[in-house]
Amino acid sequence: MEMVWAILYGYLLDLLLGDPHWLLHPVQIMGWGISGGEKRLRHMFPATPKGELAAGAVLVAGMVLLSFFVPLGLLYAAGLVHPALRFGLEVLFCYQIPATKSLRTESMRVYRPLKSGDLPQARHYLSWIVGRDTQHLDEEHVAKAAVETVAENTSDGIVAPLFYLALGGAPLGFFYKAVNTMDSMIGYKNETYLYFGRVAAKLDDVVNWIPAVLSAWLMIAAAFLLGLDGHNARRIYKRDHKNHSSPNSARTESVCAGALDVQLAGDAFYFGRLVHKPTIGDPIRPVTAQDIPLACRLMNLTSVLSLCLFLAIRLVGVLPW
Repeated sequence: MEMVWAILYGYLLDLLLGDPHWLLHPVQIMGWGISGGEKRLRHMFPATPKGELAAGAVLVAGMVLLSFFVPLGLLYAAGLVHPALRFGLEVLFCYQIPATKSLRTESMRVYRPLKSGDLPQARHYLSWIVGRDTQHLDEEHVAKAAVETVAENTSDGIVAPLFYLALGGAPLGFFYKAVNTMDSMIGYKNETYLYFGRVAAKLDDVVNWIPAVLSAWLMIAAAFLLGLDGHNARRIYKRDHKNHSSPNSARTESVCAGALDVQLAGDAFYFGRLVHKPTIGDPIRPVTAQDIPLACRLMNLTSVLSLCLFLAIRLVGVLPW
């Protein structure tokens, strides 16, 4: 029962506070560890496909073990001092793992200048949250990229963290964040990370599969509840959820595209290189700035539904630990 309250309070704190820039976030620490570990391991292992694959595997093992056992040890030590201290620390950890408010804040930062006609400013803020080149995007493609970011991160930034928090508390939540952070930093299929980042990318695919499926169906339910096109969301999900190189990323994107009656994804430039990608959804209408807050509403309700589902599962005793 204590874990249920810790997750609930942590979720509410995230909705209230988000991720203040002045507060050191555990993901920043993970990022430093990944960057530092990569530099050291690349010097320790040969610069061959097998060597880079082994180095990447060592980095993944080290990061996930540290990310799980460090918070576990801190919680244990806090419990030795006083149970209230342990509970407070777990609430703090649970607050730092999901990213509901920050995702809405960053996407709405793109929406406001886009809505007022300040395209250069909208492109600038978009560059903070996407990996693609943004300097030449028109209004529709800026809006599309922001909507795609909200849709994709609903799963790996909110639902998946809540899933792992409910499954194993803060230690398992931080385990997930480590996997997801490594994938975002080194899980690329390019010359630098094709072998070094392969284990991180594959592990991210594995740990995100169940949460991504749950996210999609919860988002379909949210689309119906919000009065969006829930029937089309379900149809496009079934048709287009594999239209991505990742087995998980297109799931919530396809639901969002169907719910909003728009087409997402397609070709994009990354680091000056055109990358051909399949489209998701049907171009029933163009994507507009107003679709960004609509996607955020879909994200918010999906996060609430996932929280209720996961905590209910714990409360009814399906998870005994």
